[in-house]
Amino acid sequence: MFATRQVTRAAFGAAQRRAFSVTASNATKVAVLGSTGGIGQPLSLLLKLNPRVSELALYDIVGGPGVAADVSHINTKSNVKGYAPDAAGIKECLTGAEIVLIPAGVPRKPGMTRDDLFNTNASIVRDLAKHAAEHCPDAAMLIISNPVNSTVPICREVFKSKGVYNPKKLFGVTTLDVVRASRFISQIKSTDPANENIVVVGGHSGATIVPLLSQSGDKLEGKQLDDYIHRVQFGGDEVVQAKDGKGSATLSMAMAGARFAESLLKAAQGQKGVIEPTFVESDLFKDQGCDFFASNVELGPNGVEKIHPVGKITDFEQGLLDKCVADLKGNISKGVEWAKANP
Repeated sequence: MFATRQVTRAAFGAAQRRAFSVTASNATKVAVLGSTGGIGQPLSLLLKLNPRVSELALYDIVGGPGVAADVSHINTKSNVKGYAPDAAGIKECLTGAEIVLIPAGVPRKPGMTRDDLFNTNASIVRDLAKHAAEHCPDAAMLIISNPVNSTVPICREVFKSKGVYNPKKLFGVTTLDVVRASRFISQIKSTDPANENIVVVGGHSGATIVPLLSQSGDKLEGKQLDDYIHRVQFGGDEVVQAKDGKGSATLSMAMAGARFAESLLKAAQGQKGVIEPTFVESDLFKDQGCDFFASNVELGPNGVEKIHPVGKITDFEQGLLDKCVADLKGNISKGVEWAKANP
């Protein structure tokens, strides 16, 4: 029995080390705003396992210190602290943070779209962005709260109003769309999803999510193609329905958020060639009214290093992209207009 425990412990330790890159010497403070929610708790857990994080700061309107106490017992080097839900607490939480993740907000329920969440989550993101603009204006901001197509522009407007906006440091986390696209194609092909890398561009809801199968050499046709596209675009609905109104895609989203944070940490600490899909201010479709667009982005020490173009696509994918841009323009405008009307 003792030998079995030793083997299990060694295997788990090895898995931890494989999950993230080798330990970095750089000290990095990462803050999670909304740390007690369905995404926030597993996200905090995964960040505690990341050796690139030296300090983990957890904040929420209820229970932040409790989650922090629980996570802090995990035997990795980072220090964890939870903060009181008041002005002094969030100031201390954010001061010195280099990365801020915002999963705060209400989850979707059956029948709800991401836009149905808009009014509640818009206010939450605006208020948290105000604190971040004041206490850590140079931090990389990773927005998870839906609808991302609108909450990211809201965050931009807040930072602009404070005179501290840096387009290279604001990210909408769309990683889950790529994670799903890779997993779903692997199920069709009976392959290892770790070896699948489907490019996904556009936004982070419904028809704004555009998987580009042609760029990975995958060919689906007819109903199989339509079903695949729909599943990638509306994968969140699949989870909401399966949880029967008691939650949304929280665990997979936490994993995707942790993956993006890890990529940002790698790039910030000097690793070259780090590329992740993310929703950023972009010139790709700005002439069509889309200030923001998700595509592959090369990350660097200062955030966005290079925005990759969409590249060569099929006529079918161009149709998807046209619909995406039309919808995305409205989503972005909605966020900007709300932020200006509700400063």
